Amino acid sequence: MERARQIGLFRYMLIREAADSSLTGRQRGALVRALAAKPHTDPTGRTVRITRWTLDRWISNYRTGGFDALVPSPRQSQPRTPAEVFDLARALKKENPSRSASQIRRILHAQLGWAPDETTIQRLFRREGLTALSAGLVEPAVFGRFEADHPNEIWTGDALHGPRIGGRKTYLFAFLDDHSRAIVGHRWGFAEDTVRLAAALRPALASRGVPQHVYVDNGSAFVDSWLLRACAKLGIKLVHSAPGRPQGRGKIERFFRSVTEQFVVEIASGDGVPGRQLTDLAEMNRLFTAWVETTYHRTVHSETGHAPLARWLAGGPFPVPAPADLAEAFRWSEHRTVSRTGLVSLHGNRYQVDPGLVGRKVELVFDPFDLSFLQVRLDGVDRGTALPFQISRHSHPKARPEVPAQPPAPTTGIDYLALVDALHTAEIAQKVNYAALDPTPSPVPDDDVDDHTTD
Repeated sequence: MERARQIGLFRYMLIREAADSSLTGRQRGALVRALAAKPHTDPTGRTVRITRWTLDRWISNYRTGGFDALVPSPRQSQPRTPAEVFDLARALKKENPSRSASQIRRILHAQLGWAPDETTIQRLFRREGLTALSAGLVEPAVFGRFEADHPNEIWTGDALHGPRIGGRKTYLFAFLDDHSRAIVGHRWGFAEDTVRLAAALRPALASRGVPQHVYVDNGSAFVDSWLLRACAKLGIKLVHSAPGRPQGRGKIERFFRSVTEQFVVEIASGDGVPGRQLTDLAEMNRLFTAWVETTYHRTVHSETGHAPLARWLAGGPFPVPAPADLAEAFRWSEHRTVSRTGLVSLHGNRYQVDPGLVGRKVELVFDPFDLSFLQVRLDGVDRGTALPFQISRHSHPKARPEVPAQPPAPTTGIDYLALVDALHTAEIAQKVNYAALDPTPSPVPDDDVDDHTTD
């Protein structure tokens, strides 16, 4: 089921622009022809080409059934070639790099009695870098300057490692509008995870509108299935930068440099450097918002020649998503098979669902911070709610709230060891020297008496 959802997301991101209802037939045809003319990388990493007929079919399915219509059945999404065959093909290629795909196919056929076609093996080698590289120097890549044509066309997201607050490291999630350089969303947190990312992105979408594209790197928070689902539900095309090619994120990296030089530098680091001593994240986020809105957004940008906020507002107004649509997009979902007793399990909890779903694989949609209420869906159709049967966990394991630094516990001021020492000292002072109090003089030894007499 998870593989099927990944295929659905791949299809959606491919046809999202061409499925826009505002396009004319001529415009849509040009987009579809362009997509069919170039190769694409599918969820398994293979390089594939999609025919125009297939793209038109996906667009039609999306218009009639939405995102769920792009998700194939689990049977259709299963790979045709067993993983063991691919493992053997890799080993044969690494054993002797001069072997061609056709030669390895012959070896596989002789060993196993059958083999995948030569093109499949060649795609495997090309995908994993096992194809022999051509000799000679490679021309360095040339990168031109790029800027989005209007606000909310592209948002670039990234994370910055910040200072320590209360002994804990902080992280800043921020989203920058490519056209105006305005910061549309931001959030400081104690973790670089999905929850903190959502805390930055969700208010941005609610107040700034929905962008056409969101451009991010391949960090764990940015490749989480939650973000893919949220973007698909809101019609956003999520784009990940190629590994080792960070050139497209230069604008937000430049913003992070401004954050470090103008904001972070004013925070006390605890190593003797003077600065504002922050006590909690709420204060840090409040001060950062003040700096963004009063300083960064009002300073004329050296590249655009305009203040970021003024340039963003000039392209408005921007429609914002309905609260219900936004809430649905930011819910999480997982798939479970209903047991014979009509129960499903989710992270240690058990829930009662419709008995008619016994043996079926259903989708559980929920708020990660509240596992007491789950919506049940089958093939995208609502099938009621899951009633809590046994609850031991009230939030998702990844939904870790920001726990404020605990103030030091009040002390009594009692130093037990000092009390013991004082008692011991007093006892020593009160001891009586009985030898000094005895009035009887000590006898003098005979050896000490003078041996003489007087006349």
